[in-house]
Amino acid sequence: MLNRVILMGRLVADPELKTTASGVSVTSFRIAVDRSYVKNGEERKADFIDIVCWRQTAEFVCRYFGKGSLIALEGQLQSRTYQAKDGTNRYVTEVVADNVSFTGERRDSGNSYGGQSYNQGYNQSYNAPAESSAPAPSYQNGSNSDFQLMPDTDDLPF
Repeated sequence: MLNRVILMGRLVADPELKTTASGVSVTSFRIAVDRSYVKNGEERKADFIDIVCWRQTAEFVCRYFGKGSLIALEGQLQSRTYQAKDGTNRYVTEVVADNVSFTGERRDSGNSYGGQSYNQGYNQSYNAPAESSAPAPSYQNGSNSDFQLMPDTDDLPF
């Protein structure tokens, strides 16, 4: 079975870092994701999607993203129920993000980390991220010498 979600949108509000009773960092926020189609005579509509990040990913989001920031993320769709303070049962569907990326957009605060991403398996120093004038690696910067020719046979390797 497969449960993967990839989204890109803008934060609706500043994320707030919280800590569980056991000391684990967590943040939850909402992003607005534009729909890909527009009906004639109408404005583009957006969907508002709840996101949850844990541990280092939560700390990363709270440090580098704010209201209006464009964010790309990957995670799993999760649904759960809980009992509200008034005693009613609530049903929530949210994305638990395990990979968060900058989109290349530069913020006015001088932090320009375009093209970098963070996931839980990647250790990044938060003290003083080095800004590089070299472009981020991409397929657009490559050449044909980066690829190898496959033998022309009828037997495919997959």
